[in-house]
Amino acid sequence: MTPRKADLQPRGLLRPIGSLREEERKERILAITVDQYIKTVSPVSSSCIVQKHGVDLSSATIRNVLAELEEEGYLTHPHTSAGRVPTQKGYRYYVDHLMQEIQLLEDEKAHIRAEYKRESAELDNLLEKTSRVLSETTHCTSLVSVDGWGNRIFCQGMSFVVEYPDYQDIGKIRGILVALDEKERLLQLINKALEERTMIFIGKELECEDIDTCSLVVARYQAKDGLSGRIAVLGPTWMNYKRVVSALDYFSDLIEEIL
Repeated sequence: MTPRKADLQPRGLLRPIGSLREEERKERILAITVDQYIKTVSPVSSSCIVQKHGVDLSSATIRNVLAELEEEGYLTHPHTSAGRVPTQKGYRYYVDHLMQEIQLLEDEKAHIRAEYKRESAELDNLLEKTSRVLSETTHCTSLVSVDGWGNRIFCQGMSFVVEYPDYQDIGKIRGILVALDEKERLLQLINKALEERTMIFIGKELECEDIDTCSLVVARYQAKDGLSGRIAVLGPTWMNYKRVVSALDYFSDLIEEIL
């Protein structure tokens, strides 16, 4: 597929998929496949796409599209399954071009604000609270840093790593946990140059072998009093990117508001 400018809204999303042009159809099926895999962490078959998403195409036609997407490197399939799973290239195209914007629900925002009110106004406590509540909201590992604080970093949710259903390799889990325990390494990761306020790094884009099966979403914050830093979420490549980006946007705004 030819890359195009990101717009968060897939082309042709509201039209019947059978009426879309070939490239639009492939994008729509890729978006459905990634969304379904994020929900289930199970290979996605053509019959699943027809049954669960009401696509007005035959299973045979969808199989052909899935095969094309696999040939182009956006999908792959385990040898033991007929279904497909996204590759890192597939996730990158999804987050750049197909991901729809969402907002946290009002009751979630109210819960987050209530958690902040229970904590003292001390900066250390506030940032530790931010890390904990962000981790609970996303079910991933969260990282918070402050510019000028040396190697100080707040990290919560490392236990989520061992709960990911596709992380069954003990060596892989150990490598991720070791990386999370090295503060200087984490700071190098989240202090990557950001061209935008929030950016997503997928797999090998992290340039860190121990966590090259993970994704990292990083956001900047800049408080009115001049305090600045980074807030980030590290999780599997199949993390719910829409929810994580929405959470980071909200937490960044909240930090800037409170500080």
